[in-house]
Amino acid sequence: MKIAIDAMGGDYAPSVVIEGTSIALKNHTDIEAVLVGHEEKIAPFMKKFGLENHPRVTVVHAEEVVEMGEPSIAALRSKKKSSITIAATLVAKGEADAVVSAGHTGAAVAATKVKIRTLPGIERPAIATIMPAKGGKFILCDAGANTDCKPENLAQFAIMAEAYSRLTFGIKEPKIGLLSVGEEDAKGNELTKETFKLLSKMPINFIGNIEGNDMYSKKADVVVCDGFVGNVVLKTSEGLANTLKGFIKDSFYKNVFRKILGALAKPVFNDLKAVTDKHEYGGAPLLGLKKPCIIGHGSSTPKAVCNAIRVASEFVKANINEKISKKIEDSNITMNS
Repeated sequence: MKIAIDAMGGDYAPSVVIEGTSIALKNHTDIEAVLVGHEEKIAPFMKKFGLENHPRVTVVHAEEVVEMGEPSIAALRSKKKSSITIAATLVAKGEADAVVSAGHTGAAVAATKVKIRTLPGIERPAIATIMPAKGGKFILCDAGANTDCKPENLAQFAIMAEAYSRLTFGIKEPKIGLLSVGEEDAKGNELTKETFKLLSKMPINFIGNIEGNDMYSKKADVVVCDGFVGNVVLKTSEGLANTLKGFIKDSFYKNVFRKILGALAKPVFNDLKAVTDKHEYGGAPLLGLKKPCIIGHGSSTPKAVCNAIRVASEFVKANINEKISKKIEDSNITMNS
């Protein structure tokens, strides 16, 4: 299968993207990479990481890059020759099976939604992020693609994330929770109250509202919310995790005795790091598109890029989109005008 990779996307592109692609090609012999980026800028890294004249690598030139500070719509208006726009176009034309980008999230959402289009019945794609929890993991959806939503949007997010949960966790009946300020169905704002009514009637394992302090106890396999709330949850969780790691590290360096204890506890901290390592998951899928799109973190490492490419290939193999389409049809969740 062919994966279109935004070689210019990310804080440390193109170096880490090329290196991550090199690792992915070594680990997965069934993957072909279509690197989209400025040929002159990526050429030195192609040579450095052994991708020059590689039999499973194609380079497609892209003159422009959507910078992080630019508006999302730039990918479609002022920078039509950007790497993410060209990568999405390749997938739309059938010249690649999926797209991977660690660049501007909004630009990736805009470009793929317009070029690749959403599945029948889906109004908006949503970002599904894997989050750590006690005794496992859960999926947060939407994690930032849609800041303003209708109840029908959230209902569709639930269906899409449920299908992704089945693939990722292998759970037959994933538990779906709606993020709110209380467990009772009367709690929340108008959006969550109306969404609660929709989810209660759908053919999913809906367990009701879930509060923020219950997310990390693995009460639900999928936590549904709008993208504004989801992105705040995601960034707050990342910030808190990094702060706690810093506190713990500083604490163990206060004296020699604590340094010894820290050395003895190193296996424990390694386990903790593995659980909370965002690079292990690679990237988050933008669910609801006709072809898979995996969005990586801006600070992605080569390991993260490699895993994002792996996730993209798994999506293609599992044919998740067909399962989402069938569930949407069965649920009959249509958008109100």
